[in-house]
Amino acid sequence: MSGKQAKILSAAHIDELLFFADTTRHPVRNRVLILLSIKAGLRAAEIANLTWEMVLTPGREIGMVIELRDHAAKMGHGRHIPIHADLRRALAALKDKSSISGNVVKSERGGAMTPLSIVVWFARAYRTLGLDGCSSHSGRRTFITRAARLVHKAGGSLRDVQLLAGHRSIQTTQRYIDGDSDAQRRLVSLI
Repeated sequence: MSGKQAKILSAAHIDELLFFADTTRHPVRNRVLILLSIKAGLRAAEIANLTWEMVLTPGREIGMVIELRDHAAKMGHGRHIPIHADLRRALAALKDKSSISGNVVKSERGGAMTPLSIVVWFARAYRTLGLDGCSSHSGRRTFITRAARLVHKAGGSLRDVQLLAGHRSIQTTQRYIDGDSDAQRRLVSLI
């Protein structure tokens, strides 16, 4: 990643962003949009390309995983991402309010949102909330950083985070992970 990285979101920032979504004209859709970024680590283009077919079971219920297909993912590198409980509830609410054909996140006119429109939506939301340095990629960086910090509790490794992120290289995943100076101090004190 060249240039300045998008900032990581704190729990308070995420709460502010979700509250902001509730005040918009399309609160249910916008909550899903935010949670796809923060709880599934999807890129703006992947959110734009996500279809109901990738999240629903054959019985038309919300599945256990997002089956992000190759054509919807960056560089044709699809993956399976378990669906977080908060995202599952948001998807169920959206499913109840909209057509479950085509794209999950739709524009006001009913067509698919473009990746650029998703980037712009996040930029406006962060600007409204006064969160400088945040972008549509902040949710993804937050997801990857949190996953890396917690993976040991799930019995996994950084390789699991890499697979969830859809990175071909572990070095790419490592560049997304934000350090924690408090954790570094605690770690050194244990040595």
